[in-house]
Amino acid sequence: MKARISLLFLTFLSGFAYTQTNPGVFEKYEQKIPGSALTISFVPIKAGNFRMGSSLQEQGHETDEAPQKTIEISAFWMGTYEVTRDQLDIFLKDENTSLNSDVDAITRPSPQYIDFSEGMGKSGGYPANSMSQRTALMFCRWLYQKTGVFYRLPTEAEWEYACRAGTSTRYYFGDDSSQLDKYAWYEKNSDDKYHKTGQKLPNAWGLYDMLGNVMEWTLDHYRADAYADMKDKDPMADPNTLMYPKSLRGGGFTDKAIDLRVAKRIHSVPAWNLRDPQIPKSRWWLTEARSVGFRLLRPAKAVTKEEAEKFFQTYLNL
Repeated sequence: MKARISLLFLTFLSGFAYTQTNPGVFEKYEQKIPGSALTISFVPIKAGNFRMGSSLQEQGHETDEAPQKTIEISAFWMGTYEVTRDQLDIFLKDENTSLNSDVDAITRPSPQYIDFSEGMGKSGGYPANSMSQRTALMFCRWLYQKTGVFYRLPTEAEWEYACRAGTSTRYYFGDDSSQLDKYAWYEKNSDDKYHKTGQKLPNAWGLYDMLGNVMEWTLDHYRADAYADMKDKDPMADPNTLMYPKSLRGGGFTDKAIDLRVAKRIHSVPAWNLRDPQIPKSRWWLTEARSVGFRLLRPAKAVTKEEAEKFFQTYLNL
């Protein structure tokens, strides 16, 4: 009883869930977003290996999904849902963002110059959309500075491992695309708009909307031949600082069923920022990428302050 009281007291003082102050406890938890009543839900993904990519026989196979390779992945927590507009807005509206940073005002988000939701929905659980990969990473950095817990985007390998959830089929529920309506918002059933997160069935590991709704940024700079020399254990993304092309996964609400295959690779293009009125064009927002979003990953292995700061300096070119 005494030990339990001490644990509860430490948890209260820290402001974090039990799993966050005790890395040895690997289970679901909720990360409170400081400055709000909102939380982000996380699911534990155990270490393992999987076959990344698709075979030549898979319907819809593309050349950049080969050669298939067995990859070993370390344990991590993955966001149960895509990051929502409500959650992102806490960061966007934080007037102290630049003041709490060791770098200059480039850390301050630029205003959204058009309504990127296009009337599809903002508050109440709709996914954040139309942001650049940099914006997603800056949200991770901001959340780390606010909580002391290191979050980042998943690599392509981590994303595919989590999405497959132990399967090797076209979709994480099998090969039959007629079943997709149960699991994803896509061209056939979305009515040309994204929907609140978590309304479809999750995969076997409890992750919602991994396919469809909004496609999700990964950490990787896209290379068509990336699998040819990919490391077979925890391949980390190439920290290329060019804005294009960056890799995304999962497909979005405007995509066809064939493009929601787990192995399908997507990459950003300059046309996604075609109508941007800013000169130079914004590094924060993408005018034509209404079906682009993201979710968070937290490594199970503890990350030191030095490692976290080096990561953000490297991948954000700070």
